[in-house]
Amino acid sequence: ATIHNEPEFSELFMSYLLTRNSRIEEDLIDQLFNSSEKRLARLLLLLANFGKEGRPEPIVGNFSQETLAEMIGTTRSRVSFFMNKFRKLGFIEYNGKLEVHNSLLNVVLHDKPEIKTRDEAISAA
Repeated sequence: ATIHNEPEFSELFMSYLLTRNSRIEEDLIDQLFNSSEKRLARLLLLLANFGKEGRPEPIVGNFSQETLAEMIGTTRSRVSFFMNKFRKLGFIEYNGKLEVHNSLLNVVLHDKPEIKTRDEAISAA
């Protein structure tokens, strides 16, 4: 009844549902087609409000690696590995709060399944 009687509420509610549906679709596609490294990068960018107006903000809240692992469907040890890799590559910083840099977007957009550090690339050659 409220949806029919309150057009402003109806508009807000429909907007919310569409946004939520889009996010669920993105998450499903993410799980099916992206590596856990890319899923972690995407999650960190989302938590830092990347893509919204202004600059990415430090991530508020103290998310444990276990929580991040559950959110992307992997193990805590993989999250730890990727977080250390992201830190070494300068994509993120830990200074009491987790800061995400714009360069992390390269991990999400990169065509290859994994981003290699310079040392890994040299040892693979």
